This record gives sequence, structure tokens and C-alpha cells, in this order.
Amino acid sequence: MWGKKRVYLDVAAGMAGNPSSPHLEGRAARERLERARKEVARLVEVQSDDVIFTSGATEANALAILGQARALRARAGRDVPGRNNMHVLYLPSSHASIIENVRILADEGVAVEPLPVRDYRVDTDALARMLREETVLVVMDAVCGETGVVWNTREVAEVLRGAREAKKHFSRTQAFTEKNAFLPRALLHVDASQAPLTEKITRDHFGADTLAFDGAKVGAMHGIGALIARRAIPLVPLYGGGGQERGLRPGTESPELAEKFAASLRDAALGREAFRDSARASRARLIGLISNIPGIFIQEGRAQAPNILSVSLPGRDTDYLLALLDEDGFAVSSRSACETDSEEGSRAVYVLTGDKERARAAVRVSWGPRTRFRDLARFAAALARETAFLAAAVDSNRQG
Repeated sequence: MWGKKRVYLDVAAGMAGNPSSPHLEGRAARERLERARKEVARLVEVQSDDVIFTSGATEANALAILGQARALRARAGRDVPGRNNMHVLYLPSSHASIIENVRILADEGVAVEPLPVRDYRVDTDALARMLREETVLVVMDAVCGETGVVWNTREVAEVLRGAREAKKHFSRTQAFTEKNAFLPRALLHVDASQAPLTEKITRDHFGADTLAFDGAKVGAMHGIGALIARRAIPLVPLYGGGGQERGLRPGTESPELAEKFAASLRDAALGREAFRDSARASRARLIGLISNIPGIFIQEGRAQAPNILSVSLPGRDTDYLLALLDEDGFAVSSRSACETDSEEGSRAVYVLTGDKERARAAVRVSWGPRTRFRDLARFAAALARETAFLAAAVDSNRQG
């Protein structure tokens, strides 16, 4: 018996062990997956059952936004008057995976409104006035991927907590009407995909009820992410196909990607303080090198991720500028990679500044722990050189 060679005859379930299969290879894959889940849970300081692996933050955001709203609608039942009277608030500078899914909710009859922004923060006084009895969800990101602004998620959470207490008092003193009897307290969903390199990633740190993470923003892997959500939070899957991930994310899980994701989050946590310090120093020096470029604007919030710098060069053809920088060997962008087809420029910059020209002329520079300042200094020189070249070309055309 000890000399028997194992023969894998479950290729139909996958070329490697499928975590849902009962045989030895399947159980080994399941063990790897659950070890990764426990590691992610440890870093976020939640229960391992709260970790739902997804293909990335885009899917995690969709599941949090659409999954919750549709779950509440299903709970209400089709015959309950006012079942579409749910109210959702969202940060208008957020990633497209938030904006587009909120638009889907609006198409499905949910009342949606943008969160008020003032001085690069959510205006919590205005937010308190906007909350309704029907408000079920507030959606925002932790760190703006286009500008590096660190949002005041905990202050938003405090406003929602105060509203929850008021709602509890109301429920004890007055009878709910049929239309709002099914509505729970308003929850806070935070897209934390840009946070791990420079910010703490515990759920309590953000004050959030649910969190989204993305492997590609913390390590060199695509196709893996996670939604952090307790079982008590109502969610329904976006599509059918299997019972994986608490029945919320059908599809065969990838233990390999989950392991790499967990390891990258762990490495980010271990190196966070050192990277924050070095990135903060590099940012200050980089700003010093480029601040003399004529007409440059720097988008800077009160709280800022030190490794993301957003600048605007109104009057310059930034698409051409990025192409020139690309030829010089520098990979930079003007907006989120998921919105490169937008002709309006950076939506985040416009929300923060109210200036369409600055939004159209935005350039984003972001770097990680392996980036050295000498490379940022080389970039600063190239940016100054190519910007001067574009200005000279514009002057030449005017004179011609």
C-alpha cells in the first residue's frame, strides 16, 4: 500500500487540485487556500470567514454595492410598497468600479447621490444633513488612486454611527412604516485597494463595514483580490455557477494567487513604515525639482499617500507629453487605467479642484518600494525638458 503511485484522474475539475474536490489533491488545495484566507484575515484583523476572495477590487466593489442593494430588495419582497426607496451615497472621485456600479443601482430605481467634498475631504456636516431614513449604503475609497488623497473614512463612519443610534431610538419610540421596515442601518463600504503600501489596512482603521482589496495594487499579480464582509451583512451573488466563497463568488478559487496575495499584503505590512518615510522624503524632493516648471499645479490634500503625486499642466497636450515621456523611458499616466478612454481627463482631479482644464491636463506619478529617488530625479528632468519642448512648439505655431 505504501508503494502505490497516485494517479490524478480528475482533470475535468482542473489540471491541478480543485479546492472543492474531496480527494487528496483537492484537500491540499483547500488547505493552501484557507491558510491564505487566515493570513489576510489576520492582517485586516477580522475573522477568516469574513474574507471572500474575488478576481480583484472591481469585482469586490461590485459585490459590495450591487450585492447588498439587491439583497435588501429581495429581503423586502416584491409586494412591499417603497421597496425601491433605498438611498445610496458615493464619493464622485472614486474608481470607475464604484461609479459604474452605483449608476447600475440608479438604473434599477435606487436613489443615489454624490458625497459632498470640500477641501479634499468629505464634508461630514453636509453628509449628516443628507442622510435619510432610507440610506442603506455609503461608498468611498480609502486612498484616491489618481491623486493620492487619503480620505476621512473614519469621520464618515462616525457620522453614520451617530445616525444609526438615532435610528435605533426612532425604532424604539415609533412604529416603522411598511416601506422602511426592511431597511437596516447605513453601512460604509471602502475601496482600500490603494492603501496597503502606505496605510494600515485593518477594518477598524477605516471604520468600514466592508472593504475591497486588489492584488495588483500591492504585488505583481493580477486576477486576485478580496471583499471583507461579515456574514451578517446582507449580500447576494452577482451571478450563478457554484457555491464557492460562501456562495457569493461562484468559480474555482486559485490557491496559488491567494497565497501570493496574502504574502504581498504581509510584506507590505512589514515594510510600510520604512516605505512611508522614504516615499515622503522622495515626494518632497520631487516636488522641489518640478515646482519651477511654468504653469504647473500640484493636487495636494490635507492627508496624502506619499507615493502618489498628481500634477496638472494646463495648456499642454498631456497625451503627447505622456508619449514623449514614454519614449524617454518613463511610464506615467493621466488618470486611472480603467478610464483611459475618457475625454474629460481625470474625474478625480475635477471633483477635487472644480477646474476642467486642470482635470484635462493631469499627470499622475506613483511609485513603489523598489523605486529609487535617482529615477524620480531623472523623471523630473525629463518632465521639465519635454514640457519646455511642448511650450516652444506652441509658441512656434502661434508665430507661424
